[in-house]
Amino acid sequence: MNVFKKMSPGRFIALGFVTVILLGAFILFLPVSHNEGIDVTFIDALFTSTSAVCVTGLVVVDTADTYNVLGRTIIALLIQIGGLGVASVGVSFILLARRKVGFKDRILIKEALNLESLKGVVKLIKSILLMTLCFEAVGAILSFLVFSQHYPINKAIGISMFHAVSSFNNAGFDILGGFKSLLDYQSNVLLNLTTCGLIIFGGLGFVVIKEIIHKRSFKKLSLHSKVVITMTGILLTVGTILLKLTEDVSWMGAFFFSTSTRTAGFATYNIGDFTNAGLFIIIMLMFIGASPGSTGGGIKTTTAFTIAKSAYSVSTNRHCSSFKRKIPTEIISKAFILVFLGAFIVYLSTLALCIFEPKYTFMQLIFEVVSGFGTVGLSTGITPQLSPVSEFVIIITMFIGRVGPLTIASLWSFRPLSNVRYSEESITIG
Repeated sequence: MNVFKKMSPGRFIALGFVTVILLGAFILFLPVSHNEGIDVTFIDALFTSTSAVCVTGLVVVDTADTYNVLGRTIIALLIQIGGLGVASVGVSFILLARRKVGFKDRILIKEALNLESLKGVVKLIKSILLMTLCFEAVGAILSFLVFSQHYPINKAIGISMFHAVSSFNNAGFDILGGFKSLLDYQSNVLLNLTTCGLIIFGGLGFVVIKEIIHKRSFKKLSLHSKVVITMTGILLTVGTILLKLTEDVSWMGAFFFSTSTRTAGFATYNIGDFTNAGLFIIIMLMFIGASPGSTGGGIKTTTAFTIAKSAYSVSTNRHCSSFKRKIPTEIISKAFILVFLGAFIVYLSTLALCIFEPKYTFMQLIFEVVSGFGTVGLSTGITPQLSPVSEFVIIITMFIGRVGPLTIASLWSFRPLSNVRYSEESITIG
């Protein structure tokens, strides 16, 4: 117990994710979770569990064709735990047991949700649970109106509930079978808009949603919320226009992909038929991802905004500011470090896949890697054919993408900052 008490928040969160992933993999490996006559290797079960907990959606075996009701329920639970965060789920159980939330638990929540202070942490957890329940309930009802037209009532209820959980948590899993995702519903307006709505709100972040509900005015929002909403709007608009210009898709299809590529992973068109230009646009959107404190991954919208603003301020010799607020220097440094670490992880993982999977093109491999890092789940169709070692590479990439490169980097014990100071000397840049 003393080991856990002395453990840093970052290590505790990472260990929590690893524990849930391994437990989920063990259950999904058992024959009791499979459809009759189906066998699943442990690496495939581990891949599925990691993809679910990391709310990614990449699959090496089709969820509906492989897993029975128990297996699908386990996957849905793993998605819910991964979306809310292991720390948030743990504190939720403490609240349900009517026990007091300790200081250590509050610190874990602060780190997991990237909060600035411990103030109001318990109330936020309660709000998160209520918001999640409300969004998923509405999503399930609207989805049922669509699926009930094509499936028996009981099956339609199960598909609708699973789809709502997967959509709001930006997971991208489906139980429609045949690796088809939502291709059969590409022209269904209600399901497209319902899915997009769940993805967008799930990707905004719980703190932002709470602010929107309570303040109801853009001017009254915090700088964080203003940046998140602005960047979300810009990425959705620009992504829709660019995908419409480069691909043979409808405007609704372009909007759906612009929404889904920012960590959800649902598809209404075959990604394998997209041009290199379209794939590259999707890669950029996947790398940016959703917003901090949300169910999505990527480097986050606020990071991309800070990088862009910083570059502009340097080139124009101005302070880095936005919405009449100056962005702190430490936040700018953190943003650049995060982008560097993210790019470095993508580079290493892509290099590994290029070595282990020489039969695929570079675009296919980097697309797969960025999809894993951004916890998106979109694929050009090569995921089921990956070798076990390549699956493991993607597993590690998904884990780092969900837990966060900065959290992973902080897992090692660093020595305290030395008091030694050296004389300063300039170096040439650029």
